[in-house]
Amino acid sequence: MPLPKMPTKPASKVDITTETKALPTRRKPKLTADSTPKKGETASPLIEKVNTPTAEPSVSSTKQAHSTKQVTTRHQKTGKQEKPKLFVLDTNVLLHDPSSLFRFEEHDIFLPMIVLEELDHHKKGMTEVAHHARQVSRSLDDLCAESGTIFDGITLNTLGHKEATGKLWFQTSKLEDALSISLPTSKADNLILTVVQTLQNQRPNQLVILVSKDINMRLKAKALGLNAEDYLNDHTYEDSDLVYDGSVLLPDNFWTRHGKEMESWVQSGTTFYKIKGPLVSHFRLNEFVYFEGDNPLYAQVKEVNGKTATLATIRDYTHPKNNVWGVTARNREQNFALNLLMNPDIDFVTLLGQAGTGKTLLTLAAGLTQVLETKRFTDIIITRATVPVGEDIGFLPGTEEEKMQPWMGALEDNLEFLHTHAKQESALQWERSLSKEIIQSHIKVKSMSFMRGRTFLNKFVIIDEAQNLTPKQMKTLITRAGSGTKIICLGNIAQIDTPYLTEGSSGITYVVDRFKGWAHSGHITLQKGERSRLADYASDAL
Repeated sequence: MPLPKMPTKPASKVDITTETKALPTRRKPKLTADSTPKKGETASPLIEKVNTPTAEPSVSSTKQAHSTKQVTTRHQKTGKQEKPKLFVLDTNVLLHDPSSLFRFEEHDIFLPMIVLEELDHHKKGMTEVAHHARQVSRSLDDLCAESGTIFDGITLNTLGHKEATGKLWFQTSKLEDALSISLPTSKADNLILTVVQTLQNQRPNQLVILVSKDINMRLKAKALGLNAEDYLNDHTYEDSDLVYDGSVLLPDNFWTRHGKEMESWVQSGTTFYKIKGPLVSHFRLNEFVYFEGDNPLYAQVKEVNGKTATLATIRDYTHPKNNVWGVTARNREQNFALNLLMNPDIDFVTLLGQAGTGKTLLTLAAGLTQVLETKRFTDIIITRATVPVGEDIGFLPGTEEEKMQPWMGALEDNLEFLHTHAKQESALQWERSLSKEIIQSHIKVKSMSFMRGRTFLNKFVIIDEAQNLTPKQMKTLITRAGSGTKIICLGNIAQIDTPYLTEGSSGITYVVDRFKGWAHSGHITLQKGERSRLADYASDAL
């Protein structure tokens, strides 16, 4: 049987004349036809994931949350038998994740008395830290109420956390062994270090480990010869280079290996290919696959069923006839992004990319088209984390929307461009020649502070600067979606301004990992900047 004819796009060929520049913290994955995993290797070469917690501590499906694999591996390499572990928790761990008490599986936990003092100090107020402090205090009170005495240790699974089979120990006596370096005893961190030193001397049969989110605290502990680890519960990835990109470059011999039993058909102007081969097991729903050359292919994975996958060619938004509010895609990833933004079957979209890649512009153009032209949504709602880059300038006067206006400079800039550009390109279409006031009347700027309890129906919701949100905040915002609502998260993990978040623990990294492969979600990482040659050079050189 002869090989099938190489597929081509139904629309005009995408013209990519410049080489894609990768983000500094990301590598573009490439699948090969011979990437079938060997015995003992993981099935997917794309991502190596560290288990992450759910936003609520009561979810029973939570796997091991604190990664103790680093400690375990280090001691196994020495050939010594692994000792049972005793984790001493710093206050910042409890304030960061109030459910951390139940995240250590079979290992024991020790709380110094100074930690309880600091919890009491932080419990006042309406901030998230104060809320976490009160939640930890309630959990400790419930554990003590279920236990007869605290002197023999409190079993951590008495409240229903079946994965926590260790015990909780409180400091019930003085633990004041001298440190090898004299440190001021008036500081809480130094008192905790003293407790760790004493426990290490008193419990030689246990491996005593300090767990702290404070880098300087861990450095001091290691300088004193004490074991110290970061709390890795909230880390989605250990290596930010392995963040899911949403697209895969296919090998040159793809059709040779996967086209022998291929079936193809055309439906509503879209060409579908049903293929079999070694790469099928690595595909995810709504992932983009492509290769370029004389017969390029740009397609999206629509179905994966065992060893069979169905690919569908995408719409070519680089062609002027497929423009979105006068905007056309300038590169491959922008074309992928517009296919997600304009697809009515996709309810949740995440776009990552460095500054100037067009995240906000493409999203606004898609939103205006679907609100004012196709009437798919009634309004555009925009919110973002109000985290300043430099020093805070203080309180802002006015209503909720007036207070949010200084944070929405990017919105104003892109609206100005879209309004001017659309009038020039499509002067005959009255929808695009609408006054700026009418366009803005369909755009609502909302603060995250008042999102709790709301439900958005038939809205186009944009969450900007999502890299500054925690996983819990992301859950709060995404669960606001009602019937007919589409949510788009925009972010750049290289520009995190929140002091307590990293690339691995950011809320947008969390949702990218949790939503990949869902039939109604899609993700793409925009690679090439299109703002200006100055902005592109600054992103690379600085």
